[in-house]
Amino acid sequence: MAIRLTDADLHDHLNARMAQRGIAKEELERTLNEGWLAEDTKPGTIGKVMVFTYQDQWEGRWYAEKEVSVYYKGAESALVLLTVKARYGKNFPRGERS
Repeated sequence: MAIRLTDADLHDHLNARMAQRGIAKEELERTLNEGWLAEDTKPGTIGKVMVFTYQDQWEGRWYAEKEVSVYYKGAESALVLLTVKARYGKNFPRGERS
């Protein structure tokens, strides 16, 4: 079953981080649905990572790719999104899909 986020899922902290880091809602959904498990999570937290073709400028520099990481907790069949990160660059490693 594919994860579809609603505006209620995107709390103020998450919206602020998305805007600050250049991440769209659609990228969050794709990362949650198609990404691989992040290796840098804390106990009790789940993370997913996905690399997107970017081919654009971010803060005045051109980048080939964008790596999006989403961190969340599962709470009684619902996701509680904690934060998101983005890195811009090229040749990011790809993990195993889960």
